[in-house]
Amino acid sequence: MKDLNLVVVGGAAGLGALLVDMAVAEGAVGIGIIDIDGAAAEAALASAKAKGLRCVAVACDIRTAAASHAAFRQVAEVLGRVDTLINSAAIYPRRPTLGVTDEEWDLSNAVNIKGTYHMMVAAIEQMKTQEPVAHVRGRIVNITSVDAFKAHPKNIHYAATKAAVVSLTKSVADYVAPDGILVNSVAPAGMATEKARASGFLDELAKASPLGRGALPTEIAEWVLMAGGPKNTYMTGENVIVSGGYIYA
Repeated sequence: MKDLNLVVVGGAAGLGALLVDMAVAEGAVGIGIIDIDGAAAEAALASAKAKGLRCVAVACDIRTAAASHAAFRQVAEVLGRVDTLINSAAIYPRRPTLGVTDEEWDLSNAVNIKGTYHMMVAAIEQMKTQEPVAHVRGRIVNITSVDAFKAHPKNIHYAATKAAVVSLTKSVADYVAPDGILVNSVAPAGMATEKARASGFLDELAKASPLGRGALPTEIAEWVLMAGGPKNTYMTGENVIVSGGYIYA
């Protein structure tokens, strides 16, 4: 991520916050975080502030276009050029297959699909105005999930939204390819996070994986940063599955 300006949506915690810290360690020069929790987003900029980087945190409910575009403009005003957008915001409510309510469907669709779409549109408007570097005006990476490709009775609506984001990624990638904007997605299986440990989810992850464990968050983040970093000058419209073999198990 050397010399790049990066915006992470959902960067206040979890994988998003890890991506911020790793990007800073890899030489990013500017960091923006857009998250519904403004205080946590500000706190997640600690590593960027410690290095004296340009950085900004904006609180935003990404379910509406107006709010999403306004938040992105605020970030772009501070960073100037935006080289990479990572869409890491999502909700993951586990519900029985036949027990998902209208309200739960609407909320998941609004955050996971619409929010991702709104932020992509906002970023593309900015990236189109930028001069290309090594043929690339900007990069977008959407976090999807291996659940988009496998049956999962405990989170059917989450899986459906992530399948939708895979489709969005391909369609948008095709549309903006002539502009030199690369759009890809990364689909992890379950990660061995502290949240997963606290919820008793680690055993389920280990049993589902041929490797016998869930992924370390850094093992997923490396692929996200590769897709969003300067080494990627040609890959677009792709969905990179990082599942430890769970996809075929």
